[in-house]
Amino acid sequence: MGWPDTPQYAEREAQYLEEEIHALGEALTALEHESDKPMVLDTTGSVIYAGNNLLLRLRRRMTVVYLAASAEEQQLLIERYLSDPKPVLWRGAFQPKRGEAPRETVARCYPMLMAARRQSYEALAHCTLPVSELRDPSLDTAAFLAKIRAQIERPR
Repeated sequence: MGWPDTPQYAEREAQYLEEEIHALGEALTALEHESDKPMVLDTTGSVIYAGNNLLLRLRRRMTVVYLAASAEEQQLLIERYLSDPKPVLWRGAFQPKRGEAPRETVARCYPMLMAARRQSYEALAHCTLPVSELRDPSLDTAAFLAKIRAQIERPR
């Protein structure tokens, strides 16, 4: 998509989101037609911009797990983005200040973008697991699923 201050960014961002919405819709339709087939759907972080209809379908058909990054892991994500940018939907969160270089704007605005997304992820998810738990060498598929079930079945 390019750096968020480039002239073509907004158009590319819109195209990317359109494709993501289409792909998510196709995956959910397939799941709705073959509901007995187990499926893991690893979405992008921008899935929260797919619109309420698709997000409600996603939540109804699947168990949504939010993998929460610690403050240190979030800082690492920022550093990685600054050194090797990947496609990110800024959705208006890239707000340069007068005299600020684009990298400075990213360093300032990216944490705010992630914080705003974090609230949406937490609202969408059935449960939350810290990313650090995934590094546990004893965490196999059965243990991972047990952690999810324990959170979902816990009385609120």
